[in-house]
Amino acid sequence: MVRLRSMIFLLSISLSPLIGLSQICESGIGYCDSVNVISSKILIKGGTVVNADRQEVADVYVDDGVIVDVRPNIKVADGVRVVDATGKFVMPGGIDPHTHLAMEFMGTETIDNFFSGQAAALAGGTTMHIDFVIPVKGSLSKGYEAYVEKAKLSCMDYGFHMAITKWDDTVAKEMEIMVKEKGINSFKFFMAYKGSLMISDELLLEGLKKCKSLGALAMVHAENGDAVFEGQKRMIELGITGPEGHALSRPPVLEGEATARAIRLAAFVNAPLYIVHVMSIDAMEEIARAQKAGQNVIGEPVVSGLVLDDSVLWDPDFVTAAKFVMSPPIRALGHGKALQAALSTGILKLVGTDHCTFNSTQKSFGIDDFRKIPNGVNGLEERMHLVWDTMVESGQLSATDFVRVTSTECAKLFNIYPRKGAIRAGSDADIIIFNPNSTFHISANSHHSKSDTNVYDGRSGKGKVEVTIAGGKIVWENEELNVVPGSGKYISMPPFNYLYHGIDKADENYLTSLKAPVNRFNPSI
Repeated sequence: MVRLRSMIFLLSISLSPLIGLSQICESGIGYCDSVNVISSKILIKGGTVVNADRQEVADVYVDDGVIVDVRPNIKVADGVRVVDATGKFVMPGGIDPHTHLAMEFMGTETIDNFFSGQAAALAGGTTMHIDFVIPVKGSLSKGYEAYVEKAKLSCMDYGFHMAITKWDDTVAKEMEIMVKEKGINSFKFFMAYKGSLMISDELLLEGLKKCKSLGALAMVHAENGDAVFEGQKRMIELGITGPEGHALSRPPVLEGEATARAIRLAAFVNAPLYIVHVMSIDAMEEIARAQKAGQNVIGEPVVSGLVLDDSVLWDPDFVTAAKFVMSPPIRALGHGKALQAALSTGILKLVGTDHCTFNSTQKSFGIDDFRKIPNGVNGLEERMHLVWDTMVESGQLSATDFVRVTSTECAKLFNIYPRKGAIRAGSDADIIIFNPNSTFHISANSHHSKSDTNVYDGRSGKGKVEVTIAGGKIVWENEELNVVPGSGKYISMPPFNYLYHGIDKADENYLTSLKAPVNRFNPSI
């Protein structure tokens, strides 16, 4: 019944955008009535509490959306909802650093909005995400306002990154407003998508300098856009128009080149750098080399890059192959294993999804030309399960490492730790109860995304999120969602994260090392 009501609600949003949230709740569509009766006092008993630094058997007491106490044998009064977690892990809810909900791209809009995408996330144990605001005609302020409107459907906490697509004095001033007044502490620069989002090296340098002055984190989509454009033309000339042409037109070397270039420009400015969706050995090795040299560079793999390979793009069925088209593309067999190893050794720091979903009809826009296939795959609902099954069950990560790469590191990088990313007194009550002995199965027929396809369709594995608590309320239990649109909160993220520690000293040392300017004798005087 709950799933049926979910489907009715999602359909009502897609078909009737003018229906207000109050009307939706009053009509009984959605989950409004069931959410309202859930107690705000919850005691999670007997589980193994797992944080990024340690794990211990303890109870967790939640009241009014906040974790009040974490210790063994907590006693509570009547009226508290008790959840038995014996034999299970109690962990911070996942934080996805990389999503695109309700994003206008390639002539269409992603199928998941801020309700359906977040509902899917909660069913999969992710309790916060950070979405990318795309400027409107280059205007950061207009882009921000547009996304504030889109996010009114939110049913869980979220934050914003901001993309930079052009450069002038207005953009520079708006960056200051975003950081100082709007709670945005990161800016993304696309080195790909020539003719639309792509920026020049000159713009990237200006952006790096501005980010540094504001204490914001510069992020880059690292692919050589000019070379990709040339590669696309080459494939078309060879008569390769299907989804396989997408991967062939933008090989790993172009991701590696752009990653190296971005890293060197960041070193030149002495600014921290975050490389989004690292998909290849080439890019990963550039990050490892920079880290070895002492540079503050963060590498973010995404689930698709860790667990998939590009053989799917050669599937003879267009719909099947096209659903895997994303950028940078899913790579050949071997890259995923190398990225897993880099994640296990700390070269890559945290796992995102780049959740950017288009349905089969939208993907078919490029049935005769791969350049017109909207780029993007799903992952918000699947990330936690797939990372556990791929990395923990294989022995590459511990349970504490799992918490670090799916939640805590993201909270630290975007300066919201320990409010988020921890099970400790005073932290937000965003919690999952995870059963390592249970199993999961992924299906496009049962997932909570609005898409009719799923790139992980048919996969099964070990370890399952059985309960999700978001904002102190149980929102996922017994395979049922209890969520209401408009209940999510925007999380303001302050600047100057831990990557900025010591940067002033490094700048001072650089200036001292110059031994310049030199006072020289002028013989003409």
